[in-house]
Amino acid sequence: MIALLSHGESTVKRRSLPVAAALAASAALLLTACGGGDDKSSDNDKIAGADQSAPATSAVPDASGDTVERPTMKLPDDVTEGFEGWKTGDAAEDAVLADAGRAQTAVTYAITQGDPESSALSFYQSGTALASSQDWVKGVVDAGLTYSGAVRYYAPDVSMGGKDTAGVSYCADESKAYNKNRKTQEVDKVPATDQSFVLYSTRLEKNAEGVWQTTKLESERGNGKCVQ
Repeated sequence: MIALLSHGESTVKRRSLPVAAALAASAALLLTACGGGDDKSSDNDKIAGADQSAPATSAVPDASGDTVERPTMKLPDDVTEGFEGWKTGDAAEDAVLADAGRAQTAVTYAITQGDPESSALSFYQSGTALASSQDWVKGVVDAGLTYSGAVRYYAPDVSMGGKDTAGVSYCADESKAYNKNRKTQEVDKVPATDQSFVLYSTRLEKNAEGVWQTTKLESERGNGKCVQ
């Protein structure tokens, strides 16, 4: 399984590739060149109330009253994302959650498009989070990989830090997502492990256009809060 790598001087950790399988040897060499791994695991209990069902295929729900002109992100037919519990009923929190979900989709989209400079990525991310994600997408693309399958995002927790800042944490189930060779289209369906579950912790800031951009991001594989 892929190790999480530190990024620069910030607290941001390089996001993990949204696939359950381990990278091929070429990608492993790439990760080694990027820096030292610091994968962590936790013995914490699973998040209470987290849905134990198979990955859903629903898209991120739109925040009510949203008038922002957003980039189109159409994923390949063999890639789906599900967002469970992605609405709280509070308009401000729902707007934050919607853009936090779109920031994840933007990374998936950039990988499947083979484009680290995707405009969708820079639309939903900025600062160290964007730099880290662009680096990560480039590494995956340079390794000749993309992915296929379904990822489920669940158990979101949003904390408003004021009118223009917020924090969001959530889990990802990548047990049904796999490495795919970009050239041959061969899918590597290896068994899932605890490392297929990821805890994300993010910071978002609302920009002048009204978009909640992810500015900082940490991810931890095998965290007990998310393992199912």
